[in-house]
Amino acid sequence: MEAALALHENRLDAAERLLKPHLKERPFDVRAIRMLAELAARIGRMRDAETLLRRAIEIAPNFTAARANLALVLSRMGRPAEAMDLLDVVFEEEPDAIGHLNLKAATLGRLGDFNEAIRIYEEVLERAPGQPRVWLSYGHMLKTLGRQTEGVEAYRRAIELKPELGEAWWSLANLKTIRFDDKDIEAMQTALAYDGISEEDRFHLEFALGKAMHDRRRADDAFAHYQRGNALRRQRQPFRSGDLTRTVDKCLELLTPELLNREGGCEKADPIFIVGMPRAGSTLIEQILSSHPLVEGTSELPDLPVIAREQGSYPAASTTLTANQSRLAGEEYLQRASVQRRTHRPYFVDKLPNNWLFVPFIQLVLPNAKIIDARRHPLGCCMSNYRQHFARGQDFTYDLEDVGQYYRDYVRLMAHVDAAVPGRVHRVIYERMVTDTEAEVRRLLAYCGLEFDPACLSFYETERPVRTASSEQVRQPIYKAAMEEWQPYSDYLGPLRQALGSVLDSYPEVPASLLQR
Repeated sequence: MEAALALHENRLDAAERLLKPHLKERPFDVRAIRMLAELAARIGRMRDAETLLRRAIEIAPNFTAARANLALVLSRMGRPAEAMDLLDVVFEEEPDAIGHLNLKAATLGRLGDFNEAIRIYEEVLERAPGQPRVWLSYGHMLKTLGRQTEGVEAYRRAIELKPELGEAWWSLANLKTIRFDDKDIEAMQTALAYDGISEEDRFHLEFALGKAMHDRRRADDAFAHYQRGNALRRQRQPFRSGDLTRTVDKCLELLTPELLNREGGCEKADPIFIVGMPRAGSTLIEQILSSHPLVEGTSELPDLPVIAREQGSYPAASTTLTANQSRLAGEEYLQRASVQRRTHRPYFVDKLPNNWLFVPFIQLVLPNAKIIDARRHPLGCCMSNYRQHFARGQDFTYDLEDVGQYYRDYVRLMAHVDAAVPGRVHRVIYERMVTDTEAEVRRLLAYCGLEFDPACLSFYETERPVRTASSEQVRQPIYKAAMEEWQPYSDYLGPLRQALGSVLDSYPEVPASLLQR
């Protein structure tokens, strides 16, 4: 892992060694600056990319390509509203460029304007129907709105145009409700054997074939595909579990009960945060809450981590926030989140699982917000993450030991919050939700201060955009089969069990030893 991480970190250094002498001689070469920015973005250094692109635009205000690149970077950084402002300028300069239309549609999707995004994709496809990646993006939008049949048709069209397009195959697999037939499996295996197939297409195909073998109860074959796909993914995006563990250590040390119980922050109670591990039932909880007439579902909003880190190094900077700074940070979050809201319902859901790390920050800046921790059996949850290919943001899922340590750190921090602010967080145990749904839904609504509404039990009938991997599953009644899906892989889970340690043995309780540093 360290070697792979060093390789990625050295790529930008190598480019800098080539470009810096050139830029020293020609500091206003905006094309060279843009080239360096593009490389920075590819290896995940979005802030570096933003800085470089802003420099290029400052030098050459009419450099449309750099402005379009900056819009893409901002959108991926969770700032789609800023990206749209830039795209307005881009379209004034180049109104007919198909590439810009495609970027605008993707950005509108991030802003939650899915119908307009679909309209633009349809305009692009009418003008250029032979673009497999546009069909792929169009399929994503259709899936988000629950138009599954049309989404499948779009993915299939992308595959017709480019049979080795791994992401299209994985997108079909990721619908969860699709079962590949023999012809599909043969086509994917043929694509894997293509000369010159890209690494990206390869790992998407490995995950899709893993799903195909899983559905056929061929666990050994499925795990082999998942293992190869994750290994390729990990080479590209290594994860340093020790960095997260040290951050959690700092949270336990610095974010004391005295600090977390102090007065301050924004008093608004609009947000309902759902946090925890991915694949732990967070989308199900969001769908249940969004079926209530007083609650609006948004999506996985990226704003909270951005605001927390804008204060300085997390968690240290959070300890020095004044009452006024805490209030302003909470208000800034509400302002940013408002871009995603489409109704006048008084409450809204922010379902970004990774926000578990920032639960203490939520307590400081939005003390009246609701916080729901979605928790699932460690083996079921972690194996589900290992089987899931995430586009970005979940680098810990590519290795069983990493995902186990991540789960352990998550439980450790949440236990600290429970001890410091008892009752602040409401925990939903996935297995209880699927076996005694009505009782758990009533408890959930009571915590949120909401009266029971029968629509919350018929959540699968609620029509709303759902972007996550569970988008089709939450459009069906609750089923229990997912609780057992890890068991066929039991013989392969030794590294995961070892990383989880006492967290596995104690589930759903938390071992006291986790609070000892």
